[in-house]
Amino acid sequence: MAGEMKNNGYIAFGLLGLIWGCNFIFMKWAFQLIEPTQVVFLRILLGFLPILGFALWRKELKLAHLRHWFHFLVMSLLATTLYYYAFARGTSLLPSGVAGMLSGAIPLFAFITAFIFLRQDKLTLRKAMGILLGFGGVLLIARPWTIGASQVNAIGVLYIVAGSLSLGCSFVYARKFLSHLNISPVALSTYQIGFALLSISIVTNFSGMSRIAMDMRALLGLVLGLGLVGTGVAYILYYYLVQKLGAVSASAVTYIPPVIALFIGYVAAGEPIGALDLAAMACILGGVYVLQTSARVKNVLPPAEFHRSAEIRD
Repeated sequence: MAGEMKNNGYIAFGLLGLIWGCNFIFMKWAFQLIEPTQVVFLRILLGFLPILGFALWRKELKLAHLRHWFHFLVMSLLATTLYYYAFARGTSLLPSGVAGMLSGAIPLFAFITAFIFLRQDKLTLRKAMGILLGFGGVLLIARPWTIGASQVNAIGVLYIVAGSLSLGCSFVYARKFLSHLNISPVALSTYQIGFALLSISIVTNFSGMSRIAMDMRALLGLVLGLGLVGTGVAYILYYYLVQKLGAVSASAVTYIPPVIALFIGYVAAGEPIGALDLAAMACILGGVYVLQTSARVKNVLPPAEFHRSAEIRD
């Protein structure tokens, strides 16, 4: 029975990595018809519904939790609204595979922001090498030495970097203000995404959003792939992984999406894959691996797509 449960965990592990890796091509398709803010709004709305249903089914939500509404609001901005918007804008300017590769650097930003603001771990030579290796991969993608000649949009890279930084700051904020609260990860996620839905609604221009229905591929990619599955089901899968495999093992799923995104971009969108792209991905994933295998790394590295309330409680 225990072996079967563990096998189910590994199946969920692979499925979650596949889901995250597909998100970038779904965003790319949607951007051809509607604005990035509209994509983010629909993604959050459609992702919120299954998470809310799951939380209600588990009876995780309490009226008393709302006294912490300000912290939920800050987390919603850092770890959902700003993060999703920055990634949406970056993906709209970059090949989906390139955006996916850059997303692999999220744990690097999480480690750096935790080191700067939490000051609970020493920066060893091994960790410094991991950071330099990872950001070396980011530079290989951005290629600032070929401005004007490179097909990579530097502004798009900066958007992905900004989104990664926002997510890293959310981890620090959660550690300082939410880790001591007796609130389950499922409830925290529900409040976070619910507040994010409110904030993105304020800045979204709803005019023309129905254009997404003009392309069935883009519509299904947004509704099912990016929203219900890519956000809602992915949250639930991640918490299942944390329960079955542990937060540290679950965080290793961050290695899968960059590879999946690069492959899908090549197959579905005809995006070229060069030797420099492969080298960049190897550097990013290698840097993350070095950090994750460093001592006490489980205290500072979150997984790639969520605000890590489960890992905070690990």
